[in-house]
Amino acid sequence: MNSNYKTLKQECYEANMELNALGLVIYTFGNVSAVDQDKGIFAIKPSGVPYEVLRPEDIVILDFENTIIEGKLRPSSDTKTHAYLYKNWTDIGGIAHTHAMYSVAWAQAQIDIPIFGTTHADHLTSDIPCTSPMSDDLIQGNYEHNTGIQIVDCFKEKGISHNEVEMILIGNHGPFTWGKNAAKAVYNSKVLETVAQMAALTLQINPNAPRLKNSLIKKHYERKHGKNAYYGQ
Repeated sequence: MNSNYKTLKQECYEANMELNALGLVIYTFGNVSAVDQDKGIFAIKPSGVPYEVLRPEDIVILDFENTIIEGKLRPSSDTKTHAYLYKNWTDIGGIAHTHAMYSVAWAQAQIDIPIFGTTHADHLTSDIPCTSPMSDDLIQGNYEHNTGIQIVDCFKEKGISHNEVEMILIGNHGPFTWGKNAAKAVYNSKVLETVAQMAALTLQINPNAPRLKNSLIKKHYERKHGKNAYYGQ
């Protein structure tokens, strides 16, 4: 591959292939991007290209103003959402978007995913937020850019940190996740989908299931995060 951005393209390619391998996408849906904040550029999957024929050289490189720097194919239709998040959250390294079934079901229901169990608490201490559906004027405007605004505004309104909650549901649309790199964004997509499925099944079994009590939330989160974490090697 003759490119000035081989490493970034390879990271993006591998993350997109992992998204498909984990069963989080169907057909050509979904996308992952990887960013180089120092250079002000990011790599993203081209639009509508099947995963089975995707190659590292197909990955598109853009700047934060959505100008194509390198690539012959049209970038993902969600590119402007990724660009807006990278411009506003300069400490993230990768973003993933899927149409995974249970995550989308919660988004279509327009409901935050409650924190019911310790699998959820291992990763975050709050409900997984769901935005309100986008207003008509924003839909008819710069839709994908406005989706980025919707995400950032939701975190501001709810007073939560994008560093602690690395995932969101867009009302009537689906999930976006992010992390320190593209691989972590994909990891968070799988966590979100699993937690979404667990929460849906929990409510089927017991529609009045209680939220996880605060002491267990604190214990499980702090086992893996923070200065006193003791999970793993």
